[in-house]
Formats: sequence, C-alpha cells, structure tokens
Amino acid sequence: MRDRQGHGVKLSYYDFGQTPFFALQADQRVSYCLYVPRDYEEDDDKVYSLAVLMHGTGRTATGYRDGFMDFADADDCILLAPLFPAGLITPGELSNYKRLAFHDMRFDLLLLAMVDEVAAKYRVDAGRFLMFGFSGGGHFVHRFLYVHPERVLGVSIGAPGSVTLLNWDYDWWVGLRDFEVRFGRPIDLPAMRRTAVQMVIGGDDTETWEIVTKPTDPGWMEGADLAGGNRQERMRSLRDSFERHGIAVRHDIVPGLGHEGTHPAMLEPVKAFFADTLAQRRAGTA
Repeated sequence: MRDRQGHGVKLSYYDFGQTPFFALQADQRVSYCLYVPRDYEEDDDKVYSLAVLMHGTGRTATGYRDGFMDFADADDCILLAPLFPAGLITPGELSNYKRLAFHDMRFDLLLLAMVDEVAAKYRVDAGRFLMFGFSGGGHFVHRFLYVHPERVLGVSIGAPGSVTLLNWDYDWWVGLRDFEVRFGRPIDLPAMRRTAVQMVIGGDDTETWEIVTKPTDPGWMEGADLAGGNRQERMRSLRDSFERHGIAVRHDIVPGLGHEGTHPAMLEPVKAFFADTLAQRRAGTA
C-alpha cells in the first residue's frame, strides 16, 4: 500500500478504485464515496469527467456507485456518490435532502463542496458534471438543476415521487413562485436549455404508497397533486413542463420494471445517456 501523488494532494491506496466514505471537511455530518477508474495514474495528464450519483431514501449510495463502474472505466469518468444520512437534526427524518434546504443545511451547496474537495485531489473536469438520481435522488437532481444549471452537463431524473414544475403560480416545492427569495437567484432557463436532460422510469412503476397524494399525507402542501396521481403521471408532467419552456427531454421507459433504481436494466439507459452526453462534449456540441 504505497502513497501516490495526486492533483497537488498526496493520495493513498484507499483514494483509488472503490473508496471508503470520506467525511466532507466543510460539514462532517455528511460524507461521500468515489470510484476512481482503474487506469488513473498519478503521473499522467489525462483529465477525467465527473458523474454525481444521488441515492434515494434508502441511502444505497454504494449500490449506485458500483452499478456505474463499467461506465466509468469505459468513459474516463470519476464517480461521486454522496451520503446524506437519515435523521439529521430531526431523529428518524428521511427526506432532508430532497428539497435542497433543511434547517441550517443546504444540500445543494454541500454537494458542490464535495465536488470542490474531489477536484482538489484528482484531475477531473468539475466545472460541469453529470448527475443521476432515482426516487429521492430524482427529487434532488431536478431541483439542483433549477438552482445550479450552469454546473450541470447532463442530468438523468429517475422516477421522483414528487416534482417541482416550472410553474410560477405555486410556492416551492410544488412550483417556483418564491424561488428567488429562497435561493437568491432567478431560474436561468437559457442555462437549463444547454443541459442535456433525461427522465427515466420503469414501465410498471405505478404504486403510490410512498408519495404525497392527499392532504393527510406528511409533507402535503397546496398543489402537491398538481402533477398527477402517480410517478408516471408526475414524470410526464415534469417532461411537459420542461418542453413548454424549450428544454429538450429524452424520456426512457424501461419495460417490465417497477420502482427498482439499482436494477441493471434501469441503469443501462442512464449509462447510454451519459456516454452520449460526454461524446457530444468531446465533439464540441454540448
């Protein structure tokens, strides 16, 4: 186990391949793990792309990371899988990160701090990165896109139970009426139009037990049912909302699958989307 010199930082054996979870130095309540491709060498000049893989409510961060390792090796991409633990501040609370802000925590900014920490260690193009999130992760990544579109090269939004539409008639999280007050910046539609967008869902993903559908459900607010009654309807509503504002969407429906985020058949269209997006960047068209 020898130490190796990285991008200005001394790296160890555990900084390569499937890494352990590292506490974020800016806020050690949260952490992240990585996959660094097998051919990463400290004395090389190759620059790698970056893909962020956002877990769902079950916090299966390593499942998503490990499911994308073949893509990372083939397409020279470092994988970053955040871990935002359940029970932060409020015991038993499961949804803290899904709407970006919770008590004193801004999970979008914590993710950007993770990206900065990774960029300080490795030769990685962290200016604009890929993102994928499924279920609770799908909540996070499409809302992250609203706040930081200039940082997102391509985003794959997987089967979120609730969506925020490009609708200025309702407050956050249903809509965007108070968005600028909450986040200190307006929605940047031109930047969103420059981002490649995929929406992906299993063809049999129709159960509603885990999503907000009626006023007696936890998390209900006015308009929570605006986008439809299940994940299929809500994903179509989000797609239509994007397309009405000139944002192109690739909509993939995986036949025969329910709500199964780490299933290889669910990940394959995401890998293809990521690969296409990186190819377009290399060609100068993204």
